[in-house]
Amino acid sequence: MKTQKQNNDKTDLSFEEAMTRLDEIVKILDEGKLSLDDTLILYEEGINLYRCCSNLLDKTEQRITILGKNNSNEYEEFDYKELGVDKNGF
Repeated sequence: MKTQKQNNDKTDLSFEEAMTRLDEIVKILDEGKLSLDDTLILYEEGINLYRCCSNLLDKTEQRITILGKNNSNEYEEFDYKELGVDKNGF
């Protein structure tokens, strides 16, 4: 079985791309039609995608926290959509 992205380097994926692929993997695994080896390959890819998504979310959260502080080092309310965050959270 060939997976869509067999390499373990998921850093070039956007959060949305990684989540889409992770969703595909979950659906395939839920069908239960794969061999044990193919299941393990997809499971490993899914874990790597999960880690990629988690890292991207952590970076985005840190960025929002930094941008949310005002000059008095107090947090102020702001619209995160106006931050201009790119696909990698920066």
